[in-house]
Amino acid sequence: MNRIFPLLLLIVTIFSCNTPKEETKTIAHLKRVLPEISPDRYNVAFLIMDGTFNTELTAPFDIFQHTKFRKNIKAMNTFTVANTLEPITTFEGMRLLPDFDYTKDDLPPIDILVIPSAEHHLDTDLKDTVMLDFVRKVDSTALFMTSHCDGAFVLAKADVLKGKSSTTFPSDIDTYKKMFPDLKVADSVLFVHDGKYITSAGGAKSFEAALYLCEHLYGKEVTDALAKGLVIDWNLKKIPHLIIK
Repeated sequence: MNRIFPLLLLIVTIFSCNTPKEETKTIAHLKRVLPEISPDRYNVAFLIMDGTFNTELTAPFDIFQHTKFRKNIKAMNTFTVANTLEPITTFEGMRLLPDFDYTKDDLPPIDILVIPSAEHHLDTDLKDTVMLDFVRKVDSTALFMTSHCDGAFVLAKADVLKGKSSTTFPSDIDTYKKMFPDLKVADSVLFVHDGKYITSAGGAKSFEAALYLCEHLYGKEVTDALAKGLVIDWNLKKIPHLIIK
């Protein structure tokens, strides 16, 4: 018995010494790979942060990214922007590396800004003056400003929706109206297009709002092909929406 114990101790020691410790890496160890920004395309930026909801990010990203596979159109460059280059964690736990840090990088000119909903778009994110200033700056030159779900709160707080109609996540409509009593709010539609602003109810309906923008830019034939490629039954006439002309 006295011989067995030292033998077991030796085996444990050998395995412990030869078991590699888990290596931790920070962003500083990674090579930064910038997204391809092709000329003669629309530049579409997705504003992401900790707590961003997956669907409101991935739905429009999928639609817009697939324009690259359509011929004879002005396709879209898609990329993410954040206030950091460190990984951000979505509400559902995905970890993403932002393409650009809007506080430090020289960004490509942004034609379309997409603001997916995030966990704190009704509270602490609305106190982020740097982020709100960035939204205002983009708004001054962008062709379209779009939001999904509670992303509308960011547009409203940035004070760019004055005189425009908009919508947001259905169960947050009342909060939206109380927080921004001077805004025109549509509460029985899945998306609203007023001027260069497109706001949607979010969730899986983010696909519809993104497809609508494509139909607005490219026409029905191209949009039908985009929808078919993602197995989406696309028919604008069947979707409750509001277009202010």
